[in-house]
Amino acid sequence: MSSSQSPFADIAGTDFIKGHGTQNDFVLLADDDSSLEMHPETIALLADRRSGLGSDGVIRIVRSASSGIPGALEQAEAGAEWFMDYYNHDGSLSEMCGNGVRVFAHVLVTTGRVPADAREILVGTRDGIKTVRTVLNPALGKQTGDETAAAAGPRLPGSASDAWYMIDMGEWSLDDSDHVLVTTSGIEVPRPGMRVETGNPHTVVALAELAELDSAELRDAPILDPVPPQGSNVEYIVMEPARSDVAGGEGALRMRVFERGVGETRSCGTGACAAAIAAHHWAGPASPLQWRVDVPGGQLRIGITVNEDGTRGNVTLSGPAVLVASGTIS
Repeated sequence: MSSSQSPFADIAGTDFIKGHGTQNDFVLLADDDSSLEMHPETIALLADRRSGLGSDGVIRIVRSASSGIPGALEQAEAGAEWFMDYYNHDGSLSEMCGNGVRVFAHVLVTTGRVPADAREILVGTRDGIKTVRTVLNPALGKQTGDETAAAAGPRLPGSASDAWYMIDMGEWSLDDSDHVLVTTSGIEVPRPGMRVETGNPHTVVALAELAELDSAELRDAPILDPVPPQGSNVEYIVMEPARSDVAGGEGALRMRVFERGVGETRSCGTGACAAAIAAHHWAGPASPLQWRVDVPGGQLRIGITVNEDGTRGNVTLSGPAVLVASGTIS
């Protein structure tokens, strides 16, 4: 089939890389100097798992200065040469994607767009600049309490399992009086959820046991009342006993997520951040500030800071990035 007959004619000839972060997968399109027009219907076809390459989202790799995206030029001037232009599975725009930022940074390193020995990578996003650093895979050695010691010097990812990155996700906020009622197929009664902002809007629902987490039918979109103006991802969590072998202690939870514009995914970085923030809030100010979040696609580490009234702070996200394929769109 010629490119003129292809549903991907408008991006034909574009190089791509496919990768994932804890099995939250992405197709990344190389458009360094911003020559592509990103049409929602083309993106949705590309992300479709039967008619396209298949992914939870599509990311355009573009120089911030030439992207034409509002605010990107200012980010370029602040040092973020590369912008992560992120689209959901259905072709809609999204503000940010924590797992996507790690994969994006890994691609920048492996393709030589940034120096392999860079101490930090500044990534432009619609939620502002994100700072990314390489860190130690916790399976290869003990993490410190705040994980920053692993970033004292640059370390190149070795095998795919070694490629761990920590992202400064910036500010988060919650309003513990702003609850929403969440109705979910497979869960008998509606449950209250807490809204947490971590670059994307999230609603976190706490469940009592793993059996209830497993019973949630996330093929159907949860019903939120009231409906958030920008929509919301919904995270379902079960808190587990905290670990004591990490400095300061480490909280632990299991999570499943329904992403707006996508459906259930194997992982969600900003959602894992929201889940850890909500869990800490519910567990009280003496609870850990470091959290291990187990998702169907793997494991993430979250570090949070909290202001005096417990409603704002900063958050970091650490996890793996794996590249699985590359080629050219035909």
